[in-house]
Amino acid sequence: MSEDTVPLKTPPLESARMVETIYGCKWSLTVFSLLANGVNRPGEMVRRVDGLTTKVLNDCLRKNQSFGIIKRIAYPEIPPRVEYEITPFGRKFIRILDDLEKLQDEILAASKDAHQQ
Repeated sequence: MSEDTVPLKTPPLESARMVETIYGCKWSLTVFSLLANGVNRPGEMVRRVDGLTTKVLNDCLRKNQSFGIIKRIAYPEIPPRVEYEITPFGRKFIRILDDLEKLQDEILAASKDAHQQ
């Protein structure tokens, strides 16, 4: 490889799959918002969000847990108590999602400006 040759870049397949999966889940961003605001128990999440069911929430939590975005904390109590929190990796990942949202806003604003001219 010569000094002028640029190495072939490959797409970030795993992180792209994570972003696609999270955006594909209707409730993930809502769950992140709830967790960021201190709502960390599943029952309270379901009560606070119209249309969110326990089954769908559990699927969403499981998916985000498998990616390492959130972690499940089970307390050895009777009755059992479970809470969720955003992991350090999850905070980093959510910042990336926030940046994507800002980029989307910029794209929409540029598109709107182009149509007005």
